[in-house]
Amino acid sequence: MPKRVDPDLRREQVADAVIDEIDAHGIRSVTLARIAARSGLAVGSIRHYFGDTLGEVMRFTLSTLVRRAVNRNPKLSSDPATRITDVITFVAPTNEQERKENAALVEYRVMARTDPALAAEVAATSSATTEAIRSLLLEALPSGSIDEEVLNREVLYLHSLIEGFSFSAGLSTEPLREEDVRSVAEAAVQRVLRSHSQAREERGSGTREAGL
Repeated sequence: MPKRVDPDLRREQVADAVIDEIDAHGIRSVTLARIAARSGLAVGSIRHYFGDTLGEVMRFTLSTLVRRAVNRNPKLSSDPATRITDVITFVAPTNEQERKENAALVEYRVMARTDPALAAEVAATSSATTEAIRSLLLEALPSGSIDEEVLNREVLYLHSLIEGFSFSAGLSTEPLREEDVRSVAEAAVQRVLRSHSQAREERGSGTREAGL
């Protein structure tokens, strides 16, 4: 009796081959023949699971990268400020597998700038990260200490750290060191919190003096 093949495992195998090919030679190098060579599957087998187009393989690989990132299970602190640091550290590529997947995702993001078929999923991922930072920052700051315009700038500042870590690692053959990422993230988060806590105290002091 022929051995039953799990189609989901086969698709994951193909996605891993695409990720390895992008890491080694860039996204423009990916072909069905190269995927077959890396995965150990025949080109006909790849077409069986994805159809005749390379585009379907590439879209599935992008979805796989996003799903893996979303399904990772970080351990977050109960303290709101520390949770922001945890999130920034968590999404940075600090081991070899994360480095390869991040390198592939960076190349997808560059390609998505001119490819509408990829743009929506890439934009949704970035938007979800931005909203997570916004929510955590509002929770960590004293109530009423920041207005919407300034909040948007601080969210952009913290999100830029995530983007910077991602693109920096995407240009490197080594993962980032977790302790370095955490140290930078902690300093950035504390700068934001101190700035707006002090501003609120100064406004409160000014109001009390005006009332004297």
